[in-house]
Amino acid sequence: MSEISHRRIRTNGIWMHVAEKGKGPLVLLIHGFPQLWSSWLHQIHHLADHGYRVVAPDMRGYGDTDSPPDAASYAVFHLVADLVGLLDQLGEEQAFVVGHDWGAQVAWHLCLLRPDRVRALVNLGVPYRARAPDSPPVESITKMLGEGCYISQFQEPGRAEASFARHDCLTVLKKFLLIGAPENLTAPPGVEIIDFLEAPSSLPPWITEEELRYSAGMFEKTGFTGALNYYRAMNLTWELMAPWQGTKITTPTKFILGDKDLGFRSFGTEHYVKGEEFKSLVPNLEVVVIDGHHFIQQESAARVTQEISTFFGTKLSSSL
Repeated sequence: MSEISHRRIRTNGIWMHVAEKGKGPLVLLIHGFPQLWSSWLHQIHHLADHGYRVVAPDMRGYGDTDSPPDAASYAVFHLVADLVGLLDQLGEEQAFVVGHDWGAQVAWHLCLLRPDRVRALVNLGVPYRARAPDSPPVESITKMLGEGCYISQFQEPGRAEASFARHDCLTVLKKFLLIGAPENLTAPPGVEIIDFLEAPSSLPPWITEEELRYSAGMFEKTGFTGALNYYRAMNLTWELMAPWQGTKITTPTKFILGDKDLGFRSFGTEHYVKGEEFKSLVPNLEVVVIDGHHFIQQESAARVTQEISTFFGTKLSSSL
């Protein structure tokens, strides 16, 4: 992690930790669950070495960034406002943005609510979907996958924290980061998702024990409540987003998805990303399906970084 500088920046009422490297047009890298700024190490070094100023924050509730205890503080308006305030403090009018998992959700909404601040977007793993006007997301997911679905289990304050506490943080991360098949999204009746998931016997080549121990050490300090509050604010975000019902995202966008992502064959994602509805909601869209699982910015680091560099490079050239 050498050559990367670190500081905390005051934004939207919280202190946000950021990792920075390089000079040039700004690229903002937004991580998801259950990760930190460090999940972008390959992209930070490569993009900085190729003429970009790269900033990767620990998002609200994670790592060295403040973690408000109230789940209502994690509605998407707060998360977007954190990033808008960060851009202001960095002295940047616009940024190229890359999001993964929950970071992709935040990035979609950044483009929806403040398109003036985003030059172009690359999102990984989680597509933008139309807001269901009469169906709160948690209820819809529970109806589809049952009470044992991890999203359903995460709703009750303290429940997941108590089940996680029966395992060390390193084991928790291994179970979630290395999750396998889509059927592992839902535990049997009466079983907590963290107990249902199996810890892998060995690590894949794309992540090291040292990297996992770094993240585990941060979660040992902070706990998991901040990260879980993103899920607990899902219905609140749905309520607050009603005025934007049907609004399209016009930002130039590349969406990248691993063909073995646990979500690719769940929630109708495979059909959706290849269909017309996605492109109707994001008219300026390019979809790329590559070999890989969910955490493709690490597993397929070289390919994902190439896709990001090519896309942003093209947008830079067209603006000159």
